[in-house]
Amino acid sequence: MKTRRDARSVRPVGVIRSGLKIRKGAPRQGSEGAPDAWLEVHAWAAKGLHRISRGDEIIVITWLHKADRRTLQVYPRSDPETLTGVFATRSPDRPNPLGLHPVTVRSIRGRRLRIGPIEAIDGTPVADIKPVLTCARAS
Repeated sequence: MKTRRDARSVRPVGVIRSGLKIRKGAPRQGSEGAPDAWLEVHAWAAKGLHRISRGDEIIVITWLHKADRRTLQVYPRSDPETLTGVFATRSPDRPNPLGLHPVTVRSIRGRRLRIGPIEAIDGTPVADIKPVLTCARAS
């Protein structure tokens, strides 16, 4: 009998290797002074890198493994007086803690991509990598 992969499971395609070691010290967004980091793609997923090049803009989707998945409301930094549902914020604490990181590929060494800027901490699992697509507007 053929087994189907459970639709609820996520198989990481790689991991972030960063100088950011703890969540407390990490910028909240890449544009807020985050460093570049290495994205190490697992061997089984390496063929998925075909045609990714230096200078490409990509979106790295991470699993924020240090997040509190029970959190449904937070006080956002834009309004620390108002309790707000996590779906209206960019809080890393949420039921399904997926991080979206628009980055640029700085260099490629085998299965390793130097990317940045990215605020993900060292050891963060990478769920997926997607290209940034630009649409030509009709005149």
